[in-house]
Amino acid sequence: MRTSTMLAGRLHLDTLTFAVEEVPVPVPGPGEVLVEVRAAGVCLSDVHLIDGSISPFFPVDAVRESAAVTLGHEVAGVVHTLGPDVRGAWAPGQPVVLQAGQACGECEDCVRRRTCQRPLTRGVDYDGGWAQYALAREDTLVPLPDHLPFDQAAIIPDAVSTPYAAIVEAGTVRPAQAVGIWGAGGLGAHAVRLARLVGAAPIIAVDPLPTARERALAFGADFALDPAAPDFTQAIAGATAGQGVHAAFDFAGVATARAQATASLSPGGVLVLVGLTPDPLTVADSLDFCFQTQQIRGHYGSGDDHVEQLIRLASAGRLDLTPSITAHVPLSEAADAVARLEKKIGDPIRLVLTP
Repeated sequence: MRTSTMLAGRLHLDTLTFAVEEVPVPVPGPGEVLVEVRAAGVCLSDVHLIDGSISPFFPVDAVRESAAVTLGHEVAGVVHTLGPDVRGAWAPGQPVVLQAGQACGECEDCVRRRTCQRPLTRGVDYDGGWAQYALAREDTLVPLPDHLPFDQAAIIPDAVSTPYAAIVEAGTVRPAQAVGIWGAGGLGAHAVRLARLVGAAPIIAVDPLPTARERALAFGADFALDPAAPDFTQAIAGATAGQGVHAAFDFAGVATARAQATASLSPGGVLVLVGLTPDPLTVADSLDFCFQTQQIRGHYGSGDDHVEQLIRLASAGRLDLTPSITAHVPLSEAADAVARLEKKIGDPIRLVLTP
């Protein structure tokens, strides 16, 4: 029998203090489903929320009034309780993954059934899945096949879907195009595998950590470069026959990485900004940038269809996410998981919380 309280990893936004606390189990409202969480990923965005470098974009009333939010936007579990007026064919015990966000449902674009311009992010703008139970609007649930493990399913929203969308949508990468991936951590490591999946060649990973470069090569990169190497520019030219990369992806959110990636672009190339940072962005030679018709595109998250596509790819054996799970950490030790990720202890790809 379910108790009336549960553990949840809560960030108090006014003091930027994080703690695993005992809170009431939420009750699903109309069109909502209560999900029993089985796995929840720990992302660098969670670290940035805790350190205050990013904050909720469009906090819902409950978050604004309490000045606190349950973190966690990478979540998988089983349906526990259906709220009133749920129209989908959901049933208790059904395995599901939760989309990392949802349309606000209130802006003019939502009213007109267009793409929402004020999307809400789970675990940022409303309570997420670092908890024993999580609420989900039924349109944010995606069914899981029984054979796909919860830990692998949980990280598909964001850790896998964000680089996937960046590569196939923002970067419009096509077979045989050269790509550069700056930052081979939680997102960048998956970007290497996904770039290989869509046929990019060559794939150049750039990371200052030797272990990250080794992992990038193991994941399918053709080259793994140290950004501080004195012959870096020559190495890019050598790997791309002097053309530069068609698409450069910044997964580090670091100004120096963005500058280096921009300088590595081919004519007509595009820099895709995936790593989040409040730091300003500058183009050293804007005249040449314009002459070469290069572009810079911002990128955030992914679409619902990307998560569904990746679940199908993983289920069909095209994408094995087993190597992505660095460790499982009990929910009660969530603060320790955050510290391990922040300090890169063990150079984790994804730590997964288990309630």
